[in-house]
Amino acid sequence: MEFFTQLTGWTGQLSGLLWNNVFTLLLLLGAGFYLTLRMGFIQLRGFRHSVALLSGRYSRPQDTGEVSHFQALSTALSATVGTGNIAGVATAISLGGPGALFWMWVTAFLGMATKFTECTLSLRFRQVSPDGKTAGGPMYTLLNGLKMRRTAAAFASFALIASFGIGNMVQANSVIDGLGYVFPRLQEYKWFAGCLLAILVGLVIIGGVTRIARVASAIVPFMAITYITAALLVLLNHIADVPAAIATVLNHALNPWAVGGAAVGEAIRWGVARGLFSNEAGLGSSPMAHAAARTNEPVREGLVAMLEPFIDTLVICSMTGLVIVVTGVWQTSDDSLIGAALTAHAFGESLGEAGSWVVGVSLCLFAYSTMIAWSYYGDRSAYFLFGERAVMPYRVVYTILVIIGAAVPLQLVWNIADITNILMALPNLLSLILLAGLVRRLQIAYFADSQTRQTVAATGADE
Repeated sequence: MEFFTQLTGWTGQLSGLLWNNVFTLLLLLGAGFYLTLRMGFIQLRGFRHSVALLSGRYSRPQDTGEVSHFQALSTALSATVGTGNIAGVATAISLGGPGALFWMWVTAFLGMATKFTECTLSLRFRQVSPDGKTAGGPMYTLLNGLKMRRTAAAFASFALIASFGIGNMVQANSVIDGLGYVFPRLQEYKWFAGCLLAILVGLVIIGGVTRIARVASAIVPFMAITYITAALLVLLNHIADVPAAIATVLNHALNPWAVGGAAVGEAIRWGVARGLFSNEAGLGSSPMAHAAARTNEPVREGLVAMLEPFIDTLVICSMTGLVIVVTGVWQTSDDSLIGAALTAHAFGESLGEAGSWVVGVSLCLFAYSTMIAWSYYGDRSAYFLFGERAVMPYRVVYTILVIIGAAVPLQLVWNIADITNILMALPNLLSLILLAGLVRRLQIAYFADSQTRQTVAATGADE
């Protein structure tokens, strides 16, 4: 335990160094702002068209790829809609105040343009093997689009490490944290619960992206609708307090005279950090899932991918944040109520034991779907670095680490997640800035196509 305590301290210092500086915040928000302008506010002008693409009526069976638009989006969403939506939002509000939620919204809006850009590039520079299997992501964009072999290898290495933290141990740890609120005795059986979770993960990831996509497309809609419905019930129970809650969020985010400059600074720090952790815009993770989409139009998949930050952060994270604020539990002084436990407490305050159960079950489904999706990101990174022979050993190690993640301290795995987030984002954002002009040209060409114009006109998009 002493080793874990020291490691938590060291990683916390490094995480603080990376996040507590103006450069990091300007880089993350600035890149999204630049891409928003460069792509002509694509998140607004192409939104309706992106929704229409999910119907599948514009897809062609003869196109290259392994999964449909909807399955690719579901796989990517299963990675982003995870404990960040429950534990991450709660942590952000606990440490940064209600204003952190506003900065999560800002990160998500700008992140839609970032996600469009990185996933368009992922399709443009993906590699397809003779047997039809696809491989794509920022490492292939850096390699094939910019000829930066070393930077591509660096990104793949960071993504490989990150898959063990953000996609694995954080998720397993938060499951135990959330369920421990409902079943206090579960804390005594962390290793056993971790073993069960590891078995369930291993059964899916052994089948690769097609099996992951099938499971994700079944789980994601169910878990998202169930959680949002419960959150709406809480908000309806406190409907008279919702305007005041929104005012509190805006006040803590933008009014240093009322809450203090330091409080606003913490809101920005934790809102951006947890917003990025939740929707993963700019990290370069979801482009690996979207690279498997069955389409020959890179822009088309970029438009589909753009929906991720909207669904993940602007919808689901907003539900969690408003529930925490409107019920007033964010002001609690109980140190045991942090992360997923705080969210469970907020739902329980309004819906009783059923509310806590919803959070516990949702947490399990969210975390499980995230773990299976991130295993694919990790094995694509292992494949890029070491070839096909590394994929199966990676999956075995990944499954074992689920068990370890269920038992290690919460703060340690959050620190690891924050560190690896930044290390992945840097080379990916570099490629997005350098290739933004190419994406803009692809975007203009796509919307100028006669067939696309008819599609866009039918969906009401404005480009």
